[in-house]
Amino acid sequence: MEQSKVNLRKVAMIGCGFVGSTSAFSLMQSGLFSEMVLLDADHDRAEGEALDISHGVPLASPVKIYGGTYDDIVDAAIIIITAGANQKPGETRLDLVKKNAEIFKSIIPEITKRNCQGILLIVSNPVDILTQVALKISGWPRNRVIGSGTVLDTSRLKHLLGAHLGVDSRSVHAFIIGEHGDSEIAAFSSANVSGIPVHEFCELRGFYHHEKETAKIAQRVKDSAYVIIEKKKATYYGIAMAVKRICEAILRDEKSILPVSFMTEGAYGIRDVVLSMPAIVGKNGVEMQVPIALNTEELTKLQDSAKLLQEIMNGLDV
Repeated sequence: MEQSKVNLRKVAMIGCGFVGSTSAFSLMQSGLFSEMVLLDADHDRAEGEALDISHGVPLASPVKIYGGTYDDIVDAAIIIITAGANQKPGETRLDLVKKNAEIFKSIIPEITKRNCQGILLIVSNPVDILTQVALKISGWPRNRVIGSGTVLDTSRLKHLLGAHLGVDSRSVHAFIIGEHGDSEIAAFSSANVSGIPVHEFCELRGFYHHEKETAKIAQRVKDSAYVIIEKKKATYYGIAMAVKRICEAILRDEKSILPVSFMTEGAYGIRDVVLSMPAIVGKNGVEMQVPIALNTEELTKLQDSAKLLQEIMNGLDV
């Protein structure tokens, strides 16, 4: 990151719907930034959200929040894109792909022609495909274009495993990998609770039908968004926390291992497709992929997920 051109205390949010506005609210409370610019196709919406959120600033940390234009994002350390059509009840994330790819064709060139030097963080769905669309249109280095990936799915998995085992979910170490969507994989073969393999920990807690129970938990993770959308029409609190977590890792150069979306470069026999895998995330975005152990079934499912995403990407006019 070229610090001379980047204000490390500034973030831009493109898209002020449920996810964008909730993420902005979460970032305001985080104290990570001293300046936040909100953009939306409906400029009044962006200004209204900025006003509403800024009224809570005296109760949190000082931060300047305002509705702006693309000219205001040039020096942002992180440019977050949440713009796009929302997932409707009964609709998959991949059903959104063509609508949102078209929206990205208008957004990404506005960013690139201003020679922004920050990190581009894609949150819009389907996030893996749209991260690849953004990477292709922008021509930016691979490390600087990342997606929120399966950070939220992984949090859901940890939450459900923690509840099932009666243990603090922060002590659960497990990943959802692949597509942020229906072909995602719960990598249980490398999952552990404070170093103890998850199946062994299950037995410590009196559970002996692990395969059956873990399969149920994986399905619940996969169905989470559908259940929430059916009940309240949209999901936004969980993803807002995921956005905040990724921004923390970047701004603080934490070198945190997070399952973000990024362009793969050959691990597991997968190349030139964006999907979600554990990676070291710091000030320059994705530093390197972290190769976790997978069993044969998980590897096959991961490769199938990659093929699905690549086929969809090949079908887009980008």
